[in-house]
Amino acid sequence: MEIRRVGASGLRVSRLGLGTMTWGRDTPDEEARALLEMFCAAGGTLIDTAAAYGAGDAERLIGKLVRELTNREEMAIATKAGFVIRGGKRIVDTSRRALLRDLEGSLERLGTDYVDLWQVHAWGDAPLEETLTALDFAVERGMARYVGVSNFVGWQTAQAATWQQAVPGRAPIVSAQVEYSLLARRAEVEVLPAAAAFGLGVFPWSPLARGVLTGQYRGGVPRGSRAASDHFAWFVEPYLEQRSRGVVEAVARAADGLDMSPMQIALLWVRDAPGVTAPLLGARTAGQLAPALATEELALPPEIASALDDVSGGANAGRTAS
Repeated sequence: MEIRRVGASGLRVSRLGLGTMTWGRDTPDEEARALLEMFCAAGGTLIDTAAAYGAGDAERLIGKLVRELTNREEMAIATKAGFVIRGGKRIVDTSRRALLRDLEGSLERLGTDYVDLWQVHAWGDAPLEETLTALDFAVERGMARYVGVSNFVGWQTAQAATWQQAVPGRAPIVSAQVEYSLLARRAEVEVLPAAAAFGLGVFPWSPLARGVLTGQYRGGVPRGSRAASDHFAWFVEPYLEQRSRGVVEAVARAADGLDMSPMQIALLWVRDAPGVTAPLLGARTAGQLAPALATEELALPPEIASALDDVSGGANAGRTAS
């Protein structure tokens, strides 16, 4: 698999990442094993997780499988801190104490001395300078090689990057993780331009619009899908509205014309969008992951990419400029 540089940093990762939000919960251990084996065999190196995923169980499983299946030094493990779910409520705590406590727990669960990329999971109420001192500490102590932010809007991304660049010796922000797909293009307004201005890599999460761009919901909600589950239905429902259907149908038509699956069309559009480092694949089964990995030798014709731009919200300024 092609390896890409994360922004202007020295970190290099595969151009597709393996997302693990469902590990330790909806993805059984043996299925996770099959996913990681397949991903590594295809040359994938980036595994993205978080302290909050499966209440820490995703990290435990990753640590176990990495030790059993591959060489830790060959993998780029990214995790996140500052966000938890307690009593069904989402709690964001980006204080220095909470972040470092999360990181210590992540390292223990992962069974490693360091993570390759440590990210603040969300913007919080703690003073930004306090949050960022935790990132400095983690890099200084060798607990994290690089640091980034996740789910920050444009001005938040720019403020964090500016603060870290202002004084020599601070750990620079090297990446931004944000939702980005044909059904979620808000990142193009501010986040992607901010990332480009500050030399940050971009990791799109949910590049398939929470599964909707695969076309599986064209005829209703299938049994066993995320939209059919009690704890993930809320996650999918925003993209099941009428306004999304035209985009899904356009993706399906492109797939028919290019002899690809809708999933592959949607993934290629994100993977090769300007500024993107690596989309994060949230596959729950090896059967879902295989066609995504099969896109390595594929690319969208420019006219198809532009047509999808138009139908999903307008021309991509970055693509036009390039």
